[in-house]
Amino acid sequence: MDGQLDRRAELSEFLRTRRARLQPEDVGLESFGRHRRVPGLRREELAQLAGVSVAYYTRLEQGNGQNVSAEVLDAVARALRLTDAEQAHLTHLAKPKQQRRRAGAPRGRQPVRVALLQLLDSIDTVPAYVTGRRSEILAWNRMSAALFGDWGKLPAAERNWARLVFLNPDYRELFVDWEQKAYDMVSFLRMDAGRHPDDPRLSALVGELSVKSEEFRRLWATHDVKEKSYGIKRMRHPLVGDLTLSFETFRLVDDDEQAFVTYHAEPGSPAADALRLLASWGTDAPASLPT
Repeated sequence: MDGQLDRRAELSEFLRTRRARLQPEDVGLESFGRHRRVPGLRREELAQLAGVSVAYYTRLEQGNGQNVSAEVLDAVARALRLTDAEQAHLTHLAKPKQQRRRAGAPRGRQPVRVALLQLLDSIDTVPAYVTGRRSEILAWNRMSAALFGDWGKLPAAERNWARLVFLNPDYRELFVDWEQKAYDMVSFLRMDAGRHPDDPRLSALVGELSVKSEEFRRLWATHDVKEKSYGIKRMRHPLVGDLTLSFETFRLVDDDEQAFVTYHAEPGSPAADALRLLASWGTDAPASLPT
């Protein structure tokens, strides 16, 4: 890939893929005939649902979103039955000027506040780390090093969740549901790409992963997006065996591009015992000192 994302092409492909996944019967329209030339809804059907002219919607799907109103975007989002994350992504792509509040945002690795580093180091029973733009791992505590591996031994450029998931075979073994983890990572990364299409490091990362991983290439082509929030991950750790852990994601108030992520086990569960073992074995693991 070159230095930036083609926003018009992204808008066009995103709308086409969202339209293709809906059938007329899904949205209360009659389907005339069995032989439809396009998968999913036709443009005229989507325009009818959104209450706009076919010509207007066609221009939008061709990537011409500069003059589209917020009301029309909302109507299109409702017609396509977009999730909150998908609707936000549509707005990022169609109305980029609204997203450039921080023109001076750094292009390199984002700094982590000292107080946040201190908080990480004070948490000694729960794996916790901070991520930033491009799925970069910015800081972590000793329990994260014990659970996920010693990120401190990696070059700064390789402390990246997307690179680890797709290019490091150890992470295929660590995550029992690796396919879901891979899907999630691509969805997070594409959401980020919609926010920052002119980020050359993000574009380079997508290009590298597209070349090196067929799975990444396939998932990237789906144009699916999501925000990281909370859930459950099953892992198979080489020292303590199987763990089922809940994760929570907290966006920082002063920098919503950074997230504080924690993993915890249900009290009294085998996973809780396993985390205690890791805590006792991992006391010498280095903690959150990004470079």
